[in-house]
Amino acid sequence: MLIGVISDSHDRIPLLRKAIEVLQARGAEVILHAGDFVAPFAVKELVKAKVPVHAVFGNNDGERNGILKLLPGVQEPPTVLELDGRKIVLDHYPEAVQKEEAKGADVVIYGHTHQVAVEPGPPLVLNPGECCGWLTGRCSCAILDTKLLQVGIVDL
Repeated sequence: MLIGVISDSHDRIPLLRKAIEVLQARGAEVILHAGDFVAPFAVKELVKAKVPVHAVFGNNDGERNGILKLLPGVQEPPTVLELDGRKIVLDHYPEAVQKEEAKGADVVIYGHTHQVAVEPGPPLVLNPGECCGWLTGRCSCAILDTKLLQVGIVDL
């Protein structure tokens, strides 16, 4: 299974839209967002995705009720998912690797730092970087292959 991974989109709708389009074009069957959408109008782009979306809140997600109305499945981090037989921990914070939920995980995904990070593990640890590009100037997302436990970083 191919999973699209996005974090820290921070209301930059054109790049969030592009990330979703690119990930779906590359075969992503699910999209994970590791927090910091910021506002409900950005979440509308995720709702339009042609694949299921799982997400957690980040520290900059202020209008949570509005976000939940559009995407009811958004969770407080961490959340544990089982996709394609893999235990995946989705969080916003890098401390996710030390949390109880990460024990026995195949993949731990976080955002918050806006820096791309891939650590082969086990568990495989992934930060797809910032979709928005506001902090680093690099706009990125990732595609995770659950069969091979490999990650490709996608620069937008």
